[in-house]
Amino acid sequence: MPRLRVPWAVACFVWACGVGCGDLDPLCPSWGLCRAPLALNASPPWQGCGETWWGAAGLSLWGLSSDSLIDSFPIDPIQENYVRNVRNCIFSVVYPTPFKSKVLLVAVSEDVIENILDLHISVQGTSDFLQFVSGGKVIFGSVPLAHRYGGHQFGSWAGQLGDGRAHLIGVYTNRHGERWELQLKGSGKTPYSRNGDGRAVLRSSVREFLCSEAMHYLGIPTSRAASLVVSDDEVWRDQFYNGNIKKERGAIVLRLAKSWFRIGSLEILAHSGELDLQRRLLDFIIQEHFPLIAVNDSDRYLEFFSTVVSETANLIALWMSVGFAHGVCNTDNFSLLSITIDYGPFGFMDSYDPNFVPNTSDDEGRYKIGNQANVGLFNLNKLLQALKPLLDPRQKQLASQVLEGYGQHYYTRFTELFRAKLGLLGDDENDNYLIGFLLKLMEDRRADFTMTFRELSEITEDQLKELHIPEEFWALQDLGKHKLFSEWVSMYLLRLEHNKGDTDVKRRKRMTAVNPRYVLRNWMAESAVQKANLNDFSEVHLLQQILQHPFRRQEAAEKAGYSLRPPAWAKDLKVSCSS
Repeated sequence: MPRLRVPWAVACFVWACGVGCGDLDPLCPSWGLCRAPLALNASPPWQGCGETWWGAAGLSLWGLSSDSLIDSFPIDPIQENYVRNVRNCIFSVVYPTPFKSKVLLVAVSEDVIENILDLHISVQGTSDFLQFVSGGKVIFGSVPLAHRYGGHQFGSWAGQLGDGRAHLIGVYTNRHGERWELQLKGSGKTPYSRNGDGRAVLRSSVREFLCSEAMHYLGIPTSRAASLVVSDDEVWRDQFYNGNIKKERGAIVLRLAKSWFRIGSLEILAHSGELDLQRRLLDFIIQEHFPLIAVNDSDRYLEFFSTVVSETANLIALWMSVGFAHGVCNTDNFSLLSITIDYGPFGFMDSYDPNFVPNTSDDEGRYKIGNQANVGLFNLNKLLQALKPLLDPRQKQLASQVLEGYGQHYYTRFTELFRAKLGLLGDDENDNYLIGFLLKLMEDRRADFTMTFRELSEITEDQLKELHIPEEFWALQDLGKHKLFSEWVSMYLLRLEHNKGDTDVKRRKRMTAVNPRYVLRNWMAESAVQKANLNDFSEVHLLQQILQHPFRRQEAAEKAGYSLRPPAWAKDLKVSCSS
């Protein structure tokens, strides 16, 4: 029997017991996705209803679909859920494993719920929503999938990796026409789990939820987080790989991205010699996510590569502009859409240090913050190697030239961003020296990265001329102890005089709009995690609120000390790949 085509806007829930109605999806022999005839004639619920959002009364009129992915690619023919080597497909059909214990909703993103998913925020109070975001229910029209990919990890080819604890539970197209892929992280084992248990723990899930949303409000391309739940299911982790195994609580983040395809998605196909499937995947990605590239253009793969090169350079420059270190820049963690994905042992620098390594598992410092641009080049080279079997000799040569231009792309964007951070207008041949001079002073004095730039945004030119640094500007006071600080200030003030038509008020307004006062420092996240472990989610909620407005001074944030010198205990914090 052919599968019925169901409008994406209509849905009903089906419990894990397999109770359904109408025809059963042949891809789901154990769950039985409901395909009621009534659904076939439905239209999007917002038509003719003004600003009334569907979903306000629950999720009964809301839906997902996996059809665009299932119909585009061959699916793993083995439907049993056990760890294995998978070939000749992009996805395996596999369902989330519900928690056995009580589940608590820790937090939701109102912006994601209402402005991306078209649901009313009141939906968070329903049992259907809690079951959905914890993997206990699957929505009609959705066939959960685990993605097969490979990757270079810490510089070495690691073979098949894949979604070892994540389930892509459907694609949603919202009222703006935006296509979003929804994924549960920490939702159980898949064929790609290797030796893992398919779960995520609360500490890492809190960090991912908060940071993905924080990065969005910083203006950095990123996946989003819709919700965070925690259970009392026991998950055992050796957090620092030192033999000290501890019991932790299982948690799940519902996260969203326009696409979860990554460099490793293409690498696995190239390494396996599945070139027809690789071409098919590339054409799909280009058609869905690169509208400026014609799908019938013979140079489309070259244009695709060129776009990824420039956008990756832009992304890493943006990371650097806010002092963000990803922590695990493997090719399986680098998005083909050049967004920040897979938040693990990340860290925002406190003291400026180009050798800052947020991940204690990174013994050699491969992914230190100052090496991220170089790692980006390494990863893009691996992408080029994966693409080469699909390129002709001319295209290969041009692609190599494109890759050679990566450094200039990065250098140009980095300079633009830091010029803006200093309030500089126009171009000056000495700007790079001025920027580099400041960073060297900051490195020497271990000056706070975030607050140095923020305080330069708030201090007046007159105060700088007099070298009068008020006590509240603690980061600038630290920097001012450098013997060359006055020399840099003189150069900076002279450069500001070249800002045509500018005023000090305008400068400070520009700078405060690009230099955040609050970022998710590790100590802030750790404080929230420690409270969350006791079912006190107040600091998770506080941070979520504060980080939605990182450029605005907020009384609650000041009271919490989020713009003060990091506490002494923050220096001893460690974060690892264990999550």
